[in-house]
Amino acid sequence: MQAGAGAWIERYLAHLRTERRLSPNTESSYRRDLGALTAFCDVERLATWTKLDNFHIRTFAAREHRDGLGPRSVQRRLSALRGFFNYLIREKVIEANPAADIRAPKAARRLPKTLDVDQVASLLTRKTADPLSRRDLAMLELLYSSGLRLAELVGLDVGDLDLADRTVRVLGKGSKTRILPVGRQAITTLRTWLSDRATIVKPGVMALFVGQSGRRIGGRAVQQRIRRWAAGSELGIPVHPHLLRHSFATHLLESSRDLRGVQELLGHADISTTQVYTHLDFAHLARVYDEAHPRARRRK
Repeated sequence: MQAGAGAWIERYLAHLRTERRLSPNTESSYRRDLGALTAFCDVERLATWTKLDNFHIRTFAAREHRDGLGPRSVQRRLSALRGFFNYLIREKVIEANPAADIRAPKAARRLPKTLDVDQVASLLTRKTADPLSRRDLAMLELLYSSGLRLAELVGLDVGDLDLADRTVRVLGKGSKTRILPVGRQAITTLRTWLSDRATIVKPGVMALFVGQSGRRIGGRAVQQRIRRWAAGSELGIPVHPHLLRHSFATHLLESSRDLRGVQELLGHADISTTQVYTHLDFAHLARVYDEAHPRARRRK
């Protein structure tokens, strides 16, 4: 494409940074998606954005799927394109959105994996022998206690935690703040970690969770530490931060039946995102029925 066409992508990404405050990971995904479209335009010899039409976008989506991109990834890529073209319309570069009516192939709905209550208990009852392992336990307890996203966990400052009130203030997606309860056991491990933290943290660092360097721990380091922690347990399955969030939501919904409440705690803008956990809940109830109902049990 012509240099001017590519410059619009940079303007759009700058717009997202300033007006929508997207995370670096989300911006990176948008850049990758729009870069794929630019490569497609180069192959098709489309010099400007005005040359694109519905047929081109449909062809682009079909090729991406044919080349191995899954339905969900194609859907996300098309969503990025629609946002970009809406921006170009606003800037009077194009008149219509060529991706407006293009849909990705339907993906089978996959239910998130979860740990059961006994597995969570097994994971969180390991002995801790040093400050970093006590920090890891505090992170695990907080992830499961409050259903945090990984980015929310690593973004926490000490001032976000209220031990007396047993709450934590979280900055979620879209820069939305929510106040979450913290369980008794998580509070206990956090108190212990705060004592250890004081011996590690660098002056002026406000992060709640820090690494050995005394500075804020990163998301990748958290993933690695949790993976290593789980490998030393008897679970025999890989564990990642989002698995604990899924388990939090499922166990809470099984106990409370309050879908709206779980939605608020998870910070979901749309309740349809939370409704996936009702499918998990139904699967659990179906197993209970099969095992307990007199007309469902198999005769031994």
